[in-house]
Amino acid sequence: MRRSLSLALATTTMAAATAMPAVSSAATPDTVRWGPCPQDVAAPRLECSTLQVPLDYGNPDGRRIEIAVSRLAAKHPAQRRGVLLTDPGGPGGTGLGYPAVLAASGLPQKVLDSYDVIGFDPRGVGRSTPVTCDLTPEQQARGNFPPYAHTAADVAREAGNARTIARQCATSRTAWMLPHTTTANTARDMDRIRAALGVPKVSYLGHSYGTHLGAVYTTLFPGRSDRIVLDSNLGPRGYDVTAMRRFARGMDDRFPDFAAFAAARPHYGLGDTPQQVTAKFFDLARRLDAKPVEGVDGTLFRGFTFDRLYADGLLPQVAEFWQALDTGRPLPPVPPLPNMENLMSARFHVICGDTRWPDTVRAYQRHAAVDRVKHPMLGGSTASIGPCAFWPDKRGEKPVRIGDRGPSNVLLVQNERDPGTPLAGAKELRRAFGKRARMVTADQGGHGVYPFGRNTCANDAVTVFLTTGQRPARDLTCAAEPDK
Repeated sequence: MRRSLSLALATTTMAAATAMPAVSSAATPDTVRWGPCPQDVAAPRLECSTLQVPLDYGNPDGRRIEIAVSRLAAKHPAQRRGVLLTDPGGPGGTGLGYPAVLAASGLPQKVLDSYDVIGFDPRGVGRSTPVTCDLTPEQQARGNFPPYAHTAADVAREAGNARTIARQCATSRTAWMLPHTTTANTARDMDRIRAALGVPKVSYLGHSYGTHLGAVYTTLFPGRSDRIVLDSNLGPRGYDVTAMRRFARGMDDRFPDFAAFAAARPHYGLGDTPQQVTAKFFDLARRLDAKPVEGVDGTLFRGFTFDRLYADGLLPQVAEFWQALDTGRPLPPVPPLPNMENLMSARFHVICGDTRWPDTVRAYQRHAAVDRVKHPMLGGSTASIGPCAFWPDKRGEKPVRIGDRGPSNVLLVQNERDPGTPLAGAKELRRAFGKRARMVTADQGGHGVYPFGRNTCANDAVTVFLTTGQRPARDLTCAAEPDK
């Protein structure tokens, strides 16, 4: 069995992107002509098109790339109040089918009646002009986090793999896109979509990394931002080295929910108390570090566990997986990995291109030594070295600084125990927005609140804002709700 350490870095609904041909219904830079969607994203009433945008906004009359766009139109145009642009997260995740995913996942009818819901594949992704790093299947299977580093030597050893991937990205056939595949340029693409749709402002619903994309958009284009909802929030600097290390804190925040779940179900045999379940985690990790089982080593065990903490409905999979590893039973079947080449390549382009990362092996050795102690479940991995340490120095621009200048039209919504985007980052983003924002925090675990979560208080707050423009008068904490 091979399993990447973390494929769930966006939302649990994010589909794997591959390098695919462009949608056939083309458009000029100023118009959108809707047509049928590709078969693999086709859904009732979903329409698709493409839009041309500048590769380099510093040279707007130069080379152009394509952005694939979709629309789930409001059924009753007379009730429609505007456009709701959406992003499922990533970076690297395709969003072309996301309007249909949201509708199928319970996006309230009053929201669907109020907006044309718009999806798109960000630049570099899927059916937009895609990037590649020519990642091999083995490199894809290594996942988004480095292997768990138990020692400084482990970090030094991984540096060779990280350097190789960075070199592949910088010399691939799409290396000409490398300096321009950034969050800021994707935000500018969003504004081109807005203009092509012929609306003066857009509302926005972004999840996970999509919160940083939305924060950058409303910072660059505050006057063109209508109602901005950011769900499961990164900090104001996006996916920088701090955010990567923060995954380990998210694991610590979320794991007690699983420990309580497993302890309450003695048939799994993982422990009668949450403390015993926690001890079982470290026992299994040590055993698998020493002797892998069916291709599962300690790194993959940690990663499988982390991935499935993204949703309460996946907790039984974690318990069954642990049970099989603990007792020597055959491992439960796991779906094969999809082709992750484009998703991972686009992700590296964005996170490494947006900000500068430490560029010495010694820095990551120090980080791993600290985080192995502070967050022993995952810290030895998320603090270790990756391709961003060896990224080309050339940057098109400085990172966008999120601040409080602009209209008070931002609503942050956040689970208290989110493994992928921990509450600590959401609080930092809330402080950065100042008077522009309100935050709704739900006492529940998992990654993603609206419309996927079960917390009525949080969901209702978002629906009211999207449909009426009214936000809570002050930051709101929503109590836990019992399982239904």
